Amino acid sequence: MSEKTVEPSDAATRAWASIMRARERLLGAIEADLKAAGMPPLAWYDVLWELARAQDGRLRPYEIEERTLLAQYNLSRLIDRLEREGLVRREIFTEDARGRWAVITEAGRQLRERMWAVYAGSIKTHIGCKLAENEAKTLAGLLDRFL
Repeated sequence: MSEKTVEPSDAATRAWASIMRARERLLGAIEADLKAAGMPPLAWYDVLWELARAQDGRLRPYEIEERTLLAQYNLSRLIDRLEREGLVRREIFTEDARGRWAVITEAGRQLRERMWAVYAGSIKTHIGCKLAENEAKTLAGLLDRFL
């Protein structure tokens, strides 16, 4: 017995390809803007942002992983690097001495704010300037269906 494979429509396939191409181009443009401004990569911002908005400025690594697009193996190395740079510190999780919190430092908060100035400009340049406000709202609503 062979089962018939249901193919996506041409429109759905084109939408998928456009989403992926747009994602790559926009991330590349934002990364380039950060680099040109002497800032670290966007992944640093993502981790610092999640820590900054967390209660007490701290999260367990698995919580950061759940809130970002970073894989666990990349996240561990990134947290090590952020700690070496003085942007986060690790604290022992009192309920389980094997666990650790990642805690944002004041230097981490300041760097995140400096990065946001560049990042916000990139969002405006690469997205906001190409969409009317109602188009941006419509696009965000459509993409929210996938989240």
